[in-house]
Amino acid sequence: MPGAPLTPREAAEALSTVDDPEVGLDVVTLGLVYGLDVSPEGRVQATLTLTTPACPMGGMIRREAVEALRARGFSHADVEVVWSPPWSPAMVDPDARRALFGYR
Repeated sequence: MPGAPLTPREAAEALSTVDDPEVGLDVVTLGLVYGLDVSPEGRVQATLTLTTPACPMGGMIRREAVEALRARGFSHADVEVVWSPPWSPAMVDPDARRALFGYR
């Protein structure tokens, strides 16, 4: 008997294991995940951005995101990198933002 369908929350939990090595925080905490569309069949479409279009780790982060989603049990994971809206430090989780930048 198949298990319960996977959820966007489970997709976010999987992506929280993917770090931006230049910043040292995961893509969820950094506010890089813009959208998660999960189908009942276990397919996930993730939309994310990077801290800058010139990010040299972009390809690695995208690959690790796909791998993390598949490891969580999603049958198919597509990760699209977008640039709009542009990322800003205001998108970082408030607790992490205070720790990193000293402001809310």
